[in-house]
Amino acid sequence: MTIRTVTTTPFDDQKPGTSGLRKAVPTFQKPNYLENFIQSIFDSLDGCEGQTLVVGGDGRYYNRQAIQIILKMAAANNIGRILVGCGGIFSTPAASAVIRKYNAFGGIILSASHNPGGPNGDFGVKYNVSNGGPAPEKVTNAIYECTKTIKEYKILDAADINLDRPGSFKLGTMDVEVIDSVNPYVELMQELFDFDKIKSMVSSDHFKMCMDSLHAVTGPYAKALFEQYLGAKEGTVQNGEPLEDFGGGHPDPNLVYAHDLVDIMFGDNAPDFGAASDGDGDRNMILGQNFFVTPSDSLAVLTANATLVPGYKDGIAGVARSMPTSAAADRVAAKLGIDCYETPTGWKFFGNLLDAGKATLCGEESFGTGSNHIREKDGLWAVLFWLNILAVKGESVEKIVKDHWQEYGRNFYSRHDYEEVESGPANELMNRLRSLVGDMKGKTYGNYEVAYGDDFAYTDPVDGSVSEKQGIRIGFTDGSRIVFRLSGTGTKGATLRVYLESYEPDSSKHDVDTQEALSSLIELAEEIAQIKQFTGRDKPTVIT
Repeated sequence: MTIRTVTTTPFDDQKPGTSGLRKAVPTFQKPNYLENFIQSIFDSLDGCEGQTLVVGGDGRYYNRQAIQIILKMAAANNIGRILVGCGGIFSTPAASAVIRKYNAFGGIILSASHNPGGPNGDFGVKYNVSNGGPAPEKVTNAIYECTKTIKEYKILDAADINLDRPGSFKLGTMDVEVIDSVNPYVELMQELFDFDKIKSMVSSDHFKMCMDSLHAVTGPYAKALFEQYLGAKEGTVQNGEPLEDFGGGHPDPNLVYAHDLVDIMFGDNAPDFGAASDGDGDRNMILGQNFFVTPSDSLAVLTANATLVPGYKDGIAGVARSMPTSAAADRVAAKLGIDCYETPTGWKFFGNLLDAGKATLCGEESFGTGSNHIREKDGLWAVLFWLNILAVKGESVEKIVKDHWQEYGRNFYSRHDYEEVESGPANELMNRLRSLVGDMKGKTYGNYEVAYGDDFAYTDPVDGSVSEKQGIRIGFTDGSRIVFRLSGTGTKGATLRVYLESYEPDSSKHDVDTQEALSSLIELAEEIAQIKQFTGRDKPTVIT
């Protein structure tokens, strides 16, 4: 086996976004495109020679081919050992757990998360650091700088590794261990949750649940957890076989794309509990009978009930949420006397808070929830957390949430996504808003008076780093809020996200339809941002 040094030239579109580099599959299949980015990762990491890395992905199209390339490049770049998931499979939470368990130097995770898969779908590569979390901006910036000047990459001439069963191999001087990625994750979950109590509920004839893995990575994990360890009936996990194109579906656990589950949970004789996860397993959607739990409310409920779960029985240090996520968790934190942190979108911003012991639970409105057990959001962890609470309380999902509103008030909340709009006009819309918000304080729009308007900037309380231009916030004196942000997770055009929030302390008004409760804010968002004028859209693509 020989090491080849291949001459190459830079690509001008390899700047990582909030979760690594995401592009359409044909882009990654261009000669040298993947290789350039992988070599740039190795070139930017000081001290990675001889170290252990974790490699795996969500099973989408091009996952296996990319892993073989990465293994051979790692061997050529003097990496000491690679732990790769059997079949090339690793959910993002499981990869984080294994990085932490084995004290690995880091990991390369192949996923475009909730984006569609297949030959013409999306693909992604992200690097996770030694704490198991996504690389912070200083690391991704260093990788990007390398992509702009790369002249060559190294790769070992060798046969492909058999990924289909656990085993140990050699690639040059590098050790490759193909491991079962499910067992370490299940073991970690058993340390956190009361499996006996959950099993007693889940395996009984009085409780029925439905878990939809959307033909994505969590299928094997969910089957092991719910059907094998917790005694749920066979078939509880639906769409549980990971497919390269996710069965032609969109692996995003929301009310639009997880329609099979929604039909079941809002149909006749609905199960007591329903959940879905996304492409790489880090997101979750929670449903009760004819009842949807918003991710913002989910974080607040988990925070309020954390001591019911063995892993958090002694209380939590603090809670953190992304800026667009509703303030429901803030109200719980205030009552518990713990800190609540507001960060930019992107799980990497929670890492320092978790490492420093300032926060225990974290959440994003984009269906991501997690804790200090790893450094990623974790879909199945959230499902188990809810099941543990249900098993202790013996109440329905709807009752638990409505009782929560009774105590804390309800934060009516919704996100309107305008997907794949033209990037130019979308940026013009945001730039116009930036020019306006500084002078908005005190202005009135109908019954609303602006309390503040800004372009959110975040100073990390641990390392002092500053992140600017993280979204336009317009807050009103009654506690209502509108946030505008361009998402960095898509691969075509731009996604404009509009977040709407209104606080209602009066429990007699808690059963109003969310879109109706927010209707005046929805009209105001259009008036202020002129969305139709800039995007040509008269309604969102997705409402959650």
